[in-house]
Formats: sequence, structure tokens, C-alpha cells
Amino acid sequence: MLEMPDSRPMSSIGKKSHELRINDQNKTWRIIYFIDDEAIVILDVFAKKSQKTPSEVIDVCKKRLALYKK
Repeated sequence: MLEMPDSRPMSSIGKKSHELRINDQNKTWRIIYFIDDEAIVILDVFAKKSQKTPSEVIDVCKKRLALYKK
């Protein structure tokens, strides 16, 4: 299992949601994912430009997670 500093929980999105950090040569990428019993669901992938995750990304991830759980 991945742990800090590579991956951290994203409780602002939901239980079992995490952010994976990938440092590229020119950018820092983030993958927001949800761990389900039968799958790992990718909610979003984006290049992070600041310390804080943008609220628009959090909102989109919450909506996508809600759709998945339906």
C-alpha cells in the first residue's frame, strides 16, 4: 500500500479517497482515486500548481464518486 509522501487520504472527497503524487521532470501530477472492494476508481488526474488542491477539482471528484456509488 502506498503511504505518505506518495499518497495521502482525501477525506474532503470521501472515505477511501486518496491523492497520489507523481513528480515528473517538468510538472507535479496528482491522481485522485477511490478504493472500492472490487476496483480502484480514478476520479481525476491533473497537474498541481499550488499546495492546495483546487476546490473545482474536489467538487468534480465528489460528483464523480457519487455517480460511481449509484
